[in-house]
Amino acid sequence: MLDEHDPARTFKLEGDVKERFELLSKRVKRQLILEAVGKNALNRAGKWVQLFNEALRECLNALGLRGALLSKELKSFVEDPVTHLEKKLFIYFFDLLRRRISLEGFREKGHAAVTTSLMTNLRSIYQNWALLSLWTLLAKEYGAEVSYPEHGYLHLERLGRQRLGEINPNLILRLAGRGSLSFFLEVPRPVSWEDTSDLVKAWDLYTALRPDIMVCGGFITNLIDLSQTPPIHQPDMIIECKELVDWYERVRDVKGPFAKPLTVEEWRSKWITGLYEGLADVLGVSPSKAAKKVAEQRGLRLREDRVVVLYHSIYRPKAMYLISRAKTPGDVKKALEKEGIIVVDSVKFNAGALKCVVDDLARIAKPSTSLEEHLSQLVRSLEERGLKIMPQKLVELALRYVGENAEDFASWLSRSVS
Repeated sequence: MLDEHDPARTFKLEGDVKERFELLSKRVKRQLILEAVGKNALNRAGKWVQLFNEALRECLNALGLRGALLSKELKSFVEDPVTHLEKKLFIYFFDLLRRRISLEGFREKGHAAVTTSLMTNLRSIYQNWALLSLWTLLAKEYGAEVSYPEHGYLHLERLGRQRLGEINPNLILRLAGRGSLSFFLEVPRPVSWEDTSDLVKAWDLYTALRPDIMVCGGFITNLIDLSQTPPIHQPDMIIECKELVDWYERVRDVKGPFAKPLTVEEWRSKWITGLYEGLADVLGVSPSKAAKKVAEQRGLRLREDRVVVLYHSIYRPKAMYLISRAKTPGDVKKALEKEGIIVVDSVKFNAGALKCVVDDLARIAKPSTSLEEHLSQLVRSLEERGLKIMPQKLVELALRYVGENAEDFASWLSRSVS
């Protein structure tokens, strides 16, 4: 058709020819997507999107928020998974039509792009589903309210303030009578720098390993602390999410903490040689053109379960959880728990299975005012005596008790302030 109507491959088609071209283009892309991942995988993606959207709605209602901000990639995927995967074929498809790549090359590159995109987005969906479920349970079980951000929208994306030298939380929740919890998604991330001395300080953020979720007790608006190693506030909890059945068999090249720092001059030289080549060394990825340079730097090839242990040893959280959608083999689970990592497996999409994580989150909440601190101490003291009560209800009952025993309270008060 193109040889007849558009031999120069300008793609300036009109009328019926344009409609036919678009129809055939979509048909080719969808056929390749089916070849690459199969119908079952697409059906599963649709189901996961549905479960994610349900969890998102429930979380927004529980926290009284107006909406959510998703990353551009995830937003496109949840709107229509198949259409999103078609977008990944756009450049390769037109390269094929212009005869820049062969049909076999189109299939090879297309299969890789579609498979990678599907796996990446399913991972993001499960990670975010788990986080949304935790927030919902904190609201329902512990009366959690949003302290940050103040605009009424939930951030499920990497916030873009690294250029200001900050890593801000995705969400800060206040648990009445207990304190606050600051949640950070996929951190630490690189921050801006100006000269070599700045880059040396910030280098660890470029090469740092990035767990799925970090949680800090207290009201923490900036995770960065360049006086520490790694250069962040020590997290009170790390949560890692695994959506694959065989996640523990997967292998990853870990270069992060083993890569040597670059000077600004070396950085700029790498940038000029091309974005993908230059950043390959910096971010620990290995495109074919950068393979030789990557090989010159030290790194480790680790199984995913060992990467999780590495997270624990580097960041030293007070608690670490691994949430697995599927059942984790006993030997893997035992090895992780020996390292101090609590495995919650066979979760599927059952939010109730995360109750133990939520209870532990409530325990690490830290007060940001003296009033919160006193109330937090009273709540914990009563819990030790077997009395679990919501802080708001506790305040109501305490005031009622004072009212019913006003004379004794006045006497105690006069002694306390004298």
